Amino acid sequence: MSAALEHFHFLRPEWLLALLPLAALLLLLVYMKRRHSGWQQVIPAHLYKHMVSGHTLKQSRPPYGLLAAGWMVAVIALAGPTWERLPQPVFQLNRGHVVLIDMSLSMRATDVTPDRLTRAKYKAIDLVNALGEGETGLVAYAGDAFVISPLTEDVSNITTLLPSLRPEIMPVAGSDPLLGFQTAYDLLTNAGYQRGDIYWITDGIEVSQISELKNFIGDRPFTVNILGVGTEDGAPIRQLDGELLKDASGSIVIPRMQADQLRQISRTGNGEFATLKADDSDIKRLSALDLTQRETDSDDNPSLQGDAWREAGPYLVVLLLPLAAYGFRRGLLFAFLCLSLVPFSPAPAVAQQQTAPASATQQDYSPPSWWQKPFMNANQQGLHAYQQNAYEVAANTFTHPAWQGAAHYKAENYQAALDAFSQLDTTPALYNQGNALAHLGQIDDAIEKYEQVLLRDPDHKDAAANKALLEQLKEQQQNQQEQQQQNQQDNSLQQNRDGENPQNPQNGQRDNQNGENSNNDGQSGDTDTPQEPDNQGISQDQNGEQSSQNDRRPQNEGEPQSQSDTSQEDSPEQPARDDDKQDNPAQSGVAEDQQAPQDPQRAATASQGELSDEEKEAQQRLENLMRRVPDDPAFLLKRKMQLEAQKRQRQRLPANRRDW
Repeated sequence: MSAALEHFHFLRPEWLLALLPLAALLLLLVYMKRRHSGWQQVIPAHLYKHMVSGHTLKQSRPPYGLLAAGWMVAVIALAGPTWERLPQPVFQLNRGHVVLIDMSLSMRATDVTPDRLTRAKYKAIDLVNALGEGETGLVAYAGDAFVISPLTEDVSNITTLLPSLRPEIMPVAGSDPLLGFQTAYDLLTNAGYQRGDIYWITDGIEVSQISELKNFIGDRPFTVNILGVGTEDGAPIRQLDGELLKDASGSIVIPRMQADQLRQISRTGNGEFATLKADDSDIKRLSALDLTQRETDSDDNPSLQGDAWREAGPYLVVLLLPLAAYGFRRGLLFAFLCLSLVPFSPAPAVAQQQTAPASATQQDYSPPSWWQKPFMNANQQGLHAYQQNAYEVAANTFTHPAWQGAAHYKAENYQAALDAFSQLDTTPALYNQGNALAHLGQIDDAIEKYEQVLLRDPDHKDAAANKALLEQLKEQQQNQQEQQQQNQQDNSLQQNRDGENPQNPQNGQRDNQNGENSNNDGQSGDTDTPQEPDNQGISQDQNGEQSSQNDRRPQNEGEPQSQSDTSQEDSPEQPARDDDKQDNPAQSGVAEDQQAPQDPQRAATASQGELSDEEKEAQQRLENLMRRVPDDPAFLLKRKMQLEAQKRQRQRLPANRRDW
């Protein structure tokens, strides 16, 4: 008995607050009863019924006592009284899941429609959603393995990244599943999991890799489930350009899935093997956890017990049955139900339309319903607007500075975003301040913010990349300003020279010709020797339209500039080389000439007016540079894996292994 009293508590104690209105009502009834009539204390009871009108002995009194008792019992039942703990093993917390997906070029084979890669990514999304409880991670491998998503309970993070995966973004070509399993094993062990499941989605492995892979899997306590993608007949590998992949001898590569080999590996890992199916039978077979494993996990950890209690509230409801029967007889229950339904009547459509925002930019925004608002705070209402892309409404609704800054940033109100992020002293806030300052054109302040982020978190890759990008832009602007000053000095010197030699009218024309030739030599890029500044300045002033057209010519008779810009995703070092060419006036001319209008008058106006405004020029350069940054999750994943591959400094696979 003492143990029961010691563990007695309420599962939902907030319901006990409902007793306060009951106490208030009881006090009100007592007060009204005393003030009802003062003659009862003066007139005897046998005369009171004859002398006071409107009162008889048969007048019934409301059952206030029964109602108060029923109210009290109902509130206690809702509060959930309990004192007995139930054994509830939490064995699922000991298991982690890692989805290991093959990103080799053989996944481009078309023996399944539309290809192996597309079907594998769809199946991976279904598998992640079917795993249910526990943390799940994602690892992709080709010639090297990378963690795409760490272990997390938010599967939406994985399902968002999966569509962006493709073999072309992998830094190292090839297929080494052993590195993938080592990465998955490290991911589970570093998270503290003693048991877990590795779900391997692949189209096969080489024969030389089977023995070492079996040895690795056999020595680890993790279950390996395999989903085979493809057919044993195989099909050619169609690349992105439409051509079929060929080996060194010129023969078309036809990868085939060896189901027997994958089945042997799954047996070594005490898991299941399934081939790709049109329905979800393969996913159900892989995601179904064996009951024997559950019991094993539970027995090995008997001390881990969940907070499950036997609730006694449902038994108290039995005490309310007599009161409910009395209510049916008296008609009180029906009246109570009618009154309880009044607050839940739907609101008029007109009132809903009046509360909708009238802004033209927020036409698609639907505010929370009238019954949702009482249960949502300001940040939750702001998140509701933020998820519907109503960023201005969200910014005015949020109370947390981080959310306010994010909404202002999405609404392209960068100054307000900067003010909001400045209220916080965290690493993400400093990083966001740098982004906002970059959009505002305050490059030096943005670089300073990124430096503060790197001091706190030296491994912050995004801050390092943005800092390097802005430093490159700053250097380019400085070179541009120096070039403009040099051009102005050259112009003044040439004018003075022409004034001293008025008898030679051919001198200016000959200088113009030399300047034009020097500009063309700089465009060709065949020499690294800078041209004479005098001639170059004359060429830019007098031949603005021709110079702007020459600047658009391909360098060294190569691909045009537009094509080189579009290939930045495949060659991460290309932007740096392009910027170096633009910074060198002897090779690519003045960078502003590339953006000069075709009309000579407008070109002269731009060179005299806009180019002299440093703030406007910096904003223009920044916007052009920001447009070059691709908004592509696949590009971000590619850069992330490239940086990680550079840190590892791992050499390429041996020559005796194929690259698909």
